[in-house]
This record gives sequence, structure tokens and C-alpha cells, in this order.
Amino acid sequence: MNFADYIVLVLGLLLIVAVALQTSSDNVADAFSGEKSDLFKNSKARGLELFLMRFTAVISLLFVGMVVVSILTH
Repeated sequence: MNFADYIVLVLGLLLIVAVALQTSSDNVADAFSGEKSDLFKNSKARGLELFLMRFTAVISLLFVGMVVVSILTH
């Protein structure tokens, strides 16, 4: 394993944690009943939600980039 592989491993773990920490406004019961509540449709993410959303986007881009670097270096 080279250095890029270790970075991919760490970024993958950070990505899993970031996605797991995010909350969802969707309800599982609505998925089975076909209903969709638009109560919070226009609400903006603020505070921790905004940070987690941006953090996840940055980590995912870094993850994809490092996977490409890792493949090219093998």
C-alpha cells in the first residue's frame, strides 16, 4: 500500500461518519404510503447541518480524487 491508499482509507471513514451524522426530514412510513410532506420544503440548512453538508461534499470530492491518484500510481 502506498501513501495514497492510506489517505483513501481515512477519507472513506470520514465520509461514512459524516453521512451517518446527517439527519433526514423524510419519514419511512411516507415511502411506503406514497405520501410526501412538503412542510419543510423551503427550509435552509443552518449551523451544524450546513457544516455537515459542506464537509460531506468536500470529503467526497477529495475521496474521488484520491482514488483516481491511487489507481494511477499502481
